[in-house]
Amino acid sequence: MAHRWLIALISAAALTAGVAHAERTLREQLLAAPLSDQLGGATTRPVATKDAFTFVAGNASDQHKARFVRGNELFTATWDPTPGKNPNTQGLGPLFNAKSCFDCHIQNGRGTPPTKPHDVLDSSLVRISVPGADPNGGPNPVPIYGDQLQDKAIDGVPPEATPNVRWREVVKGKFADGTHYSLRKPTVTLTKPAYGTFPKDVMISFRVSNPVIGVGLLESVPESTLLALADETDADGDGISGRMNVVFDMATKTRKAGRFGWKANNASLRHQNATAALSDMGLSSEMLPIDLCRKEQVECMDAARKAKPAEGFELTPEHVEQLLVYMQLIAVPHQRNPQLPEVKRGEAVFRDIGCAACHMPTLITAADAAIPELANQTIHPFTDLLLHDMGEGLADHRPDNLASGTEWRTAPLWGLGLVQKVNGHSFLLHDGRARNVAEAILWHGGEAEAAKEKFRTSPKAARDDLLAFLGSL
Repeated sequence: MAHRWLIALISAAALTAGVAHAERTLREQLLAAPLSDQLGGATTRPVATKDAFTFVAGNASDQHKARFVRGNELFTATWDPTPGKNPNTQGLGPLFNAKSCFDCHIQNGRGTPPTKPHDVLDSSLVRISVPGADPNGGPNPVPIYGDQLQDKAIDGVPPEATPNVRWREVVKGKFADGTHYSLRKPTVTLTKPAYGTFPKDVMISFRVSNPVIGVGLLESVPESTLLALADETDADGDGISGRMNVVFDMATKTRKAGRFGWKANNASLRHQNATAALSDMGLSSEMLPIDLCRKEQVECMDAARKAKPAEGFELTPEHVEQLLVYMQLIAVPHQRNPQLPEVKRGEAVFRDIGCAACHMPTLITAADAAIPELANQTIHPFTDLLLHDMGEGLADHRPDNLASGTEWRTAPLWGLGLVQKVNGHSFLLHDGRARNVAEAILWHGGEAEAAKEKFRTSPKAARDDLLAFLGSL
């Protein structure tokens, strides 16, 4: 098959510390690979409707299709406090952010930030911590409150606090042709703390939820590929110094390359699912058989004791496996209209101004992927899954494992052109500050400063071509 030569390169990268051939690095080989409209390889689905992010992989077996359906039922189910209407989906809380996975990952897509002061956070949340690190190297939890604010609770239990998000215009700028633009950012305040005041050194990071298309493929990219793409000391002098976040994976009890989350702070889908279930909905599992309640949260502790499931956790091993297969097999939509002249020109602009240095167009999944459908796939996610310093403008100043307060994982771009149709908005970046793709580019700084400036100073025709290309993904 056409991708076998690239698979061989990845194997070589593992043996040669990042050099695929004496002549060209793995990065250079991957950048030279031609794009296909099958962005997710054989898992791709030719869909562009409002439900485009909800389909099973195009190459899924009948057995896995059936498991995907059961996982989808869990992912979209509304959970109730114990006792609930359905024993299979009870155990919500006592503290939580959402009642369903689907509440945050709407249509499996992007979360929506609040648009007005005092709006309730529906598909966004607030991460918190204090200086230092936990025993596994992750963020240091805030005393009493942990590392994620739960702004909702079951009856009789006070929510931890009320977050308030306000927007303000902070940058007034111009393109080289004189066209004006304005950039906004959020200010987050925490009010009505129910269990004591927050420490003065609390670090706050507002986040919207990520799309979940193609995550099984991203998990299947070999760690050797990430090592080969990383250039922590910028040895090649191109100004780009991506590096892996290395995190403790509770699924394997080992330290591995982080891949998921805005700062790549989760290494595996199994761990990601378990931590999201607990942090977002208060659902314990065999991996995390605990409640969110802290000893100072008396009402929460009492409610948790009364509702404790006989098995010791709300998510059964069967639940966990169903959700895992579901996440592994969510399909990636195909690229639309790749033959249009403006899309072709836009791809050239994307490469010429340096976007591809971090938004790696092509990756290859491993031959020993978790399930056959994910193995040996040539994919076009437009990410290197690495951390990059994005400058002060985007900084949240909240470290997470090896990620500094200015570093973020390169966001995948597949599905970008369907966000408006799927989710009804075009708010982008980790906190939804960008109101469209152009604003998202203009927020880039740090390692991406040069590429941002090339975009800002490009003629309008070139900028429009680039946006047409990104809109086709």
